[in-house]
Order: sequence, then C-alpha cells, then structure tokens
Amino acid sequence: MQERENFEPTGAIDLQVPDLAALYERRSEKWSSYEPDVLPLTVAEMDFPLAAEVTAALHAAIDRHDLGYTAPTAARTAAAFAGFAQRRLHSTVDPEHLTLVPDVMAGLIELCRILTEPGAQVAFFTPAYPPFFAELPQARVELVELPLDAASAVDLARLETALAGGVRVLVLANPHNPTGQIVPRQVLEQIADLCVTYDAWVLADEIHAPLVLDGATHTPWLEVSDAARNCGIALTSASKAFNVAGLKAAFVITASDRAGAAVRRLPALTDRVGILGIVAAEAAFTAGDRWLDAVQARLAANRALLGQLLAVELSQITWRPPQASYLAWLDCRALPFGDDPAAIFLQRGRIALSPGLDYGREGAGFVRLNFGTSPQHLTDAVQRMARAMP
Repeated sequence: MQERENFEPTGAIDLQVPDLAALYERRSEKWSSYEPDVLPLTVAEMDFPLAAEVTAALHAAIDRHDLGYTAPTAARTAAAFAGFAQRRLHSTVDPEHLTLVPDVMAGLIELCRILTEPGAQVAFFTPAYPPFFAELPQARVELVELPLDAASAVDLARLETALAGGVRVLVLANPHNPTGQIVPRQVLEQIADLCVTYDAWVLADEIHAPLVLDGATHTPWLEVSDAARNCGIALTSASKAFNVAGLKAAFVITASDRAGAAVRRLPALTDRVGILGIVAAEAAFTAGDRWLDAVQARLAANRALLGQLLAVELSQITWRPPQASYLAWLDCRALPFGDDPAAIFLQRGRIALSPGLDYGREGAGFVRLNFGTSPQHLTDAVQRMARAMP
C-alpha cells in the first residue's frame, strides 16, 4: 500500500504578496492579459503564496513522477473533504456520496443535461458569475435571469413566478458571486420548499463557502432541510479557498437517494480531472486550516481597509461589504463613467477591474474588485481609481 502523504502543518504562515513585477511573471489569465504597468484585480484568484502543505504535496507528486490519469475514485481526497466539511463548514458529508468532476462549471453543465430536456428553463440570480451566461447554454437550456433586490437579496416572489412559469433547475451560487452575500438559512428553507412544490432541482454552487468572513454564517444547502436534500445537489472545490483553480478538481455532493440516483447518470468525467488537483485538494482539506485561518483574517482586514480607502478617495462609490470571499461589488453609478466604469478606470488609472456588464444587465455602472491581495496593492488600486476621476 502506498505510504500516506505527510501533511502535518509546519512553520509560519506566509501571505507576503510579491511586487507587481514578480506577479507579472505568473502565467495565469489574470497576469497575462494586461500590460505590465496595469494592476489587475480581476479574475477570482488570490495573490497570496499557496499553503506550504499544498506546495509540498505538489512537489512530492512531481518528484515521484506522478502525472498520470486520475483514478475513477479518489477515496482519500473524498475523506479529506468530509473531515474539512465537518470542521470548517459544519456539514456532515458521506465520502461515498462525492463524485469527481473537473470543476464546478463542468459539473453544472452536465447536471443540467441529465436533469432537463433540451429547451428547459434554468434560472439563476443576477448579477451572476459570467460563465453562467456563456457556458450553461452548452446544456441546450434556456436561461432565466432572476434579479436580486436592491439589498442584493433573493426575491422569493420573483423566484416563485419563474418556477410556476416552468423553471426546472435553479443554479444557486451561495455565497454569491459577485456580491459576496450569503443567503440566510430561513430563505434557503423557503427556496427548498418552493422548488419541491414546483418539482424543480437546485444546484448549489458553494465554491466560496470556505471563505466566509467574520460576522457571517453560511448554511450548506444539504444541511438546510429534508426538502433541500431531496431536491438539491451541491458542488464545491478547493479551487477558490486554496487558490488552485488551474489544477481542475471538484466534487458533486448528494445527501438523498433521489439526488444520488440522478448523479449516477452523469457521464464519466474523471479523465478530465487533473491528478495534481486531487493531490492539492487532499493536502488542503487535510492540513490547510491554519493557512485558511490566516487568509480569512487578511481578507477581513482588507475588506475593512477597502471601505476606509473608498470613503476617503472615492466617496461617490457605494457598496455592501461582502460576507464571504474577496470580491467587492462596487456601485459606480454616481460617477460620470456611464455603464462601463471599468473601461475608464483602466484607461485613465491603469487599474483593471471586472466590468459589471459581464455579470448581466444589473451590472451596468458597477465593477467587481478582487481584494485578495496585499494591503499595499489594494491601497495602490484605490489610488489608481481615484486618479481616473475627471
């Protein structure tokens, strides 16, 4: 039997972010899309060094030349996630009810294919993660947009109208991207009851759940109620919380016979799952707690710093501080920048932010700022935004 990896945490937590020149040596989309005088706070990846336990596990895999195809099951990694879910997410997960997929979007697309007929309606709350618009149609479904209310909260009346009109699947991003808000448990219970009443499925994208910040509580979908477990399937990954999105490994999770039977109809996807993604996820879920604690503390401090900087430099911008993750949804409609303020910030301030219009019609006049970086880069970012003002 192969000897188990040693994931015991050692040493101090290093969250020192490199300077801009060093960051531009990275080859990810975030750091290869702009000229080197631009500070990008766009793509949902953090600038912090990886957890030492994750890098050690990845180096060990390289040293043993372990870059083959991923096995159809990953029992050790599933068990590691179950332990992580119990410790960090207050959720009881049966490792036998986890199914490997390459990433959450791939899982959502394939689930929509098996749960619906061509032309069926699939809904999600907007503003929304751009791949929902761009990639879910691969499942041959009709998209239904459900705008959040003025407080970035779920509009239950609008949801019921959509379900009554034929929506068969609700894709529920919770914590929400781009607003960073968390759906309260009582509202989740009402969503589950509505979806059971109208015979609709819920696909709960919980990829940002490990990054809930102080002052907020996230309820995993499969912990909401029996109704939620019966009509719902959850999806998650180590990718956002541990900054390993490029390694391609995620889980589909069920907690009822009905949902389990549905997931067993998925096509085999493990050949598309990266073996290094499995290695990284197992190390992260087993021994990444101290690193994750440090990251959550840094993000909470950066969230407060961003609020202070905006109040001083750009008081016309309003926002609702996120309850989770590192994404700030900034309302720039009071600025003389029109529907696409990100273009003006880039041109005049050399700061790249995600355009609000990428997240749907409700994003006109908004930008999304990724504050998963150093306080220094965050300060520089807001000052660059201020320099873009006429």
